[in-house]
Amino acid sequence: MKLPFFPNGGKRLNPTRLIVVGFGAIIFTGSVLLHLPISARDGQMTSWLVCLFTATSATCVTGLAQVDTFLHWSGFGQAVILLMLQLGGLGFVTFVTLLFLALGRKIGMAQRVVMASALNMTRTSGVVRVARHALMGTFLLEGAGALILATRFVPRFGLGQGLWFSVFHCVSAFCNGGFDLMGEYSGAFTSLAAFSRDPIVLGVIMSLIVVGGIGFFVWEDLAQNRNWHGLTLYSKLVLAITGGLIVAGWLFFLCVEWDNPATLGPMGPGEKVLNALFQSITLRTAGFSTIDQGGLTESSAAMSALFMLIGGSSGSTAGGIKTVTAGVLLLTLWESLRGREQVVVKGRTIPQRRVLDALTLVMAVLLLFVAGSMALSLLDGIPILTAAYETASALGTVGVSMGVTPELSEGSSLIMILYMYLGRVGVLSFSIAFLIRPAESKLRYPTADILVG
Repeated sequence: MKLPFFPNGGKRLNPTRLIVVGFGAIIFTGSVLLHLPISARDGQMTSWLVCLFTATSATCVTGLAQVDTFLHWSGFGQAVILLMLQLGGLGFVTFVTLLFLALGRKIGMAQRVVMASALNMTRTSGVVRVARHALMGTFLLEGAGALILATRFVPRFGLGQGLWFSVFHCVSAFCNGGFDLMGEYSGAFTSLAAFSRDPIVLGVIMSLIVVGGIGFFVWEDLAQNRNWHGLTLYSKLVLAITGGLIVAGWLFFLCVEWDNPATLGPMGPGEKVLNALFQSITLRTAGFSTIDQGGLTESSAAMSALFMLIGGSSGSTAGGIKTVTAGVLLLTLWESLRGREQVVVKGRTIPQRRVLDALTLVMAVLLLFVAGSMALSLLDGIPILTAAYETASALGTVGVSMGVTPELSEGSSLIMILYMYLGRVGVLSFSIAFLIRPAESKLRYPTADILVG
C-alpha cells in the first residue's frame, strides 16, 4: 500500500514539491469550503479573493484577515479556519505519517527526509519520535490552555460559545495563527483589546505563543535533558535568543509607548507592563494584539517590522527567518569585526555552510520585504512605513495589521497572499534544500582576491 502524498511509495520523493503542493492543496480545499454559502454567516457566497486570502492566512498561520472572523464566518466557516490553522501549524506531513505509523506502516528514509523538512530539522535521526511527541504535546498544551481560558470565557459568553472560544483561541495562539472571534464582543478586527486588563487570558495566550514558537526539537531536548548544561548548543541558542528578544522588545515598547495616548498611554502602570510584554511576544509571528497597531509611533512600527521578520525558531509553528538564523548572522558580524574568520560559540565552531545558509535566507527575505513594501505603497498609495509593516506581517506570517489589510486593492491582496505563502512554504523549501543538497563538486578553481567595502 502506497502512502498518500508519497508518490511511488516514497522511493522517488521530491520533498520540496511535496511541501509546496501539499500546502497548496490545503489552501485550495479551504478556499472552496469557505466559498460555500454555509461558511458565511449571512448564507451568501463570499468572493473567491477573500476566501483565498483567508485560507492562505490560516494555512500559513498568519492571521491577516480581510473580513472579521466572527462577524463574517459561520460556525462551519470558523471550524474550517481552525482546521487549517492546526494543519498549517503542525504540518500535514506529520499527520499523514503518524497515521500510517499507527497502522503499523514502516517509515522509510524518504519519508523521514520529508518529515525533517516539514519540522525544519537538519537531520533525520529521531524525527519520527519528535513528530509523535510534537503531536501529543500540541494537543495536551492546547487542551490545558483551553481549560484555563474556559474559566474566563464561559462566564462571559455562556457554556457552548465559551468553550468554543477557548479552544479556537488556544489553537490559534499555539499555532501562532492570530485569528480571533471577538468581533461581536468588542468590534471588528479588535483582536484581544477587550482583555488588555486580564492577566489570565493574556498569560495563557502568551505562554502558548512562546511554547509553540521555540520549536519541537527544543521540546524534545528539554524533555531528555532537564538541565541547562545537558542541552544541545542549538537549544541553548534558541532559548537565550528567544528570551533576549522578548525582554528587549518588552523594554523597548514600554519606554517608547509609555505616554502614547493611542496605545499604552491611557493604561495604568501594571497594565502598561503587561501589554508591552504582550506586544513583544505577539510579534514572534502570533498576530494577536491588545493595542491599536495603527497608533504605534514610527520607531515602534519599525521595530515591530524587524521583530516580525525574525519570527520564532526552526521546527516550530512560527514563521520568520528564525531566531538562530538571526543569531548566527550577528555572531558572524561580531567575529568579522574582530578580524576572525570562524564563528565560535561556547567552544564550538559554526560550519561555514550554515553561515552561508543563514545569509542566503536573510538576503532572500530582505529582498522580498523591500520589493513588497514598495509594491503595496505604489499600488494603494499608503505610507511606506505602513506598507512595510503589512509586508513584514505577511512575510513573517505574523498577522498584526495597522488597519489597511481589509482595504487593500486586488493587486495588493494577491501580493499579500503570495507573501504569506512564501513566508511559510518558502522557508520550509529552503530548509529542504539545505538538508538534501547535492554533493559539492570536487573541482576547485584558483582563488581571486577582490576589494570589499
